[in-house]
Amino acid sequence: MVRLARVTVLLGLALVAAWALGLRTLEAQDGASPETELEIPFYEYDPPSTLRVPETRVIRARYPFIDVHNHQFAMADQDLAPVVAEMEELNMAVMVNLSGRGFRRVEMPDGSTRFALQEPEYLRRAVENGRSAAPGRFVVFTNIDFRGIDEPGWGERTAAAVEADVGNGAQGLKIYKSLGMDAVDAAGERIPVDDPRIDPVWAKCGELGIPVLIHSADPAQFWLPKDGQNERLFELIERPGRIRPPDSNPPWEQIIGEQHDVFRRHPGTTFINAHLGWMGNDLARLGQLLDELPNVYTEIGAVLAELGRQPRFARAWLVRYQDRVLFGKDAWAPEEYRVYFRALETADDYFDYYRRRHAFWKIYGLDLPDEVLRKIYYANALRIIPGIDKSLFP
Repeated sequence: MVRLARVTVLLGLALVAAWALGLRTLEAQDGASPETELEIPFYEYDPPSTLRVPETRVIRARYPFIDVHNHQFAMADQDLAPVVAEMEELNMAVMVNLSGRGFRRVEMPDGSTRFALQEPEYLRRAVENGRSAAPGRFVVFTNIDFRGIDEPGWGERTAAAVEADVGNGAQGLKIYKSLGMDAVDAAGERIPVDDPRIDPVWAKCGELGIPVLIHSADPAQFWLPKDGQNERLFELIERPGRIRPPDSNPPWEQIIGEQHDVFRRHPGTTFINAHLGWMGNDLARLGQLLDELPNVYTEIGAVLAELGRQPRFARAWLVRYQDRVLFGKDAWAPEEYRVYFRALETADDYFDYYRRRHAFWKIYGLDLPDEVLRKIYYANALRIIPGIDKSLFP
């Protein structure tokens, strides 16, 4: 009986081996071995979709819109005529240039490079250039520099500089992500987003009635291991400098918590939380923040793919928070705006986002109601950014 069982087991193993060999032979009949196919990097696997469904070509926004998150880094000196022509084609009524004060490159005696805030004259020229090129079509936000934060009176002096910039035409303040991550004080210590030395600046913006558009941290996946479990792996391969090793960076939750602490400490100041606050993958949590803090708004720059992969929930969320969301794009690339229009305005299925490193997936149209589109495209921005010409909108 034992000998019979052994024969049966050996026969079974032989059949399995023969089946596997036959399968390998069948696979190899195409002229390519399985081993060769497995050597293809995952990010090169991008076959054209065979899906055939209706497609809507949207080359122009349904309504005039305000882009609250744009960058024209040389606005003081550049020829804006080509930009205005492209704005017309997109139906962009107003562009908000968040880099209005801007930074200049400075070579240090030791050969290193740093960036210093441009002089106030630079902002004045940027504002005047925008007014000359297309009156009412450009809004300029100013910027601040955290170097010198250790010096007595830094907060009051910086707040006064913001007020002077507003007097020269600035209509808001932009805070870059360096605050909370890379900006350090004289002792080399990280400057937290909620550093109390900055409080006079936030308070001054509330007093002046200008919004603060603030970018804190980056996608939380940048803090995770660079492996096959990270859905932003392609981006970290293509842009390796974006990874944030936990042993040399503050935790993502800490930076975001500091940002939210600023929102709570300054209820009289309007904040625009950039990039959906990096919570586009957790809209319920972002909704809780908006419910708690009526002085906080958000915008969709560079995170459209998060909305487009959850079209039903994202649509319901945008309908619910229609008074708190602004249109933003971030990088100035006119052809990419059309993906935003298609995602916001149509019910199209399964189409490409414009940058694979942001989204290794397809997206879907949200088919937003006209009332919601108007608010996201322009009405919400008109309410919180002072001085925009309302006659440009229906």
